[in-house]
Amino acid sequence: MPTALVTGANRGIGKETARQLAQRGYFVWLGARSQAQGRAAEAEMRGEGLDVAWLALDVADEASVASAAARVAGETPALDALVNNAAISRERADGGSRPYAPSQMPMAKLRETFDVNFFGAVAVTQALMPRLRAAPAARIVNVSSGLGSFAFNTDGSDSLNQSLNILGYKTSKAALNMATVLFARELADTPIKVNAASPSAPTPGPVATDLSGPGRAEVLRRQGFGTPAQGAETVVYLATLPADGPTGAFYDVNVEGRILPW
Repeated sequence: MPTALVTGANRGIGKETARQLAQRGYFVWLGARSQAQGRAAEAEMRGEGLDVAWLALDVADEASVASAAARVAGETPALDALVNNAAISRERADGGSRPYAPSQMPMAKLRETFDVNFFGAVAVTQALMPRLRAAPAARIVNVSSGLGSFAFNTDGSDSLNQSLNILGYKTSKAALNMATVLFARELADTPIKVNAASPSAPTPGPVATDLSGPGRAEVLRRQGFGTPAQGAETVVYLATLPADGPTGAFYDVNVEGRILPW
């Protein structure tokens, strides 16, 4: 049975990614820092007959990453797919309706964002690399966003992206994109493929999640945004790529050509 690990698997796109991989026959580690939420997701999916287990994992805590990697190594000899999905957004002041301007973003919030969205993904990938190399042809998926694309932010093609002038989330995802390229280059002579995913829905595109704050998913759903299950489709595709699939690419199954500009 192939094995996958999804970080931030207790809600949103991460949870739906874990569910869809388990439905495809994977044993899935549900990485989550909250025991209550991780156990709830585990119970829900096991109730659906899926083979999953909660894994205590706070990607921003080095000791937690090391402990999680040790458990995976002790219980599953190889890891066929790693999905670095855990992410946060700290662009609004508590109770605020408008995001911080880049010049006003508190440094503590910027560092917190990078600790999870960038450093956390790199730390987890490094810690699990021995298990990924032990698999016949592992897949690493970094869940990014079109918001981290330099092209979409500068070429005039994405008015929503350019109007959302947020510093922390965008720069952390841009950094994650570069890490994707560099890990793919390092692993180019191996069967391991490394790609960045931009989760979206067929129409109107963005996915409704609580990433930007409690209750935001419901607001976005009312506006017609896509579901987390739709957003997970690109992630699952990259996590289950055939041998002739891409590596070092920025991908979205819902755009023409599927490859996005960096």
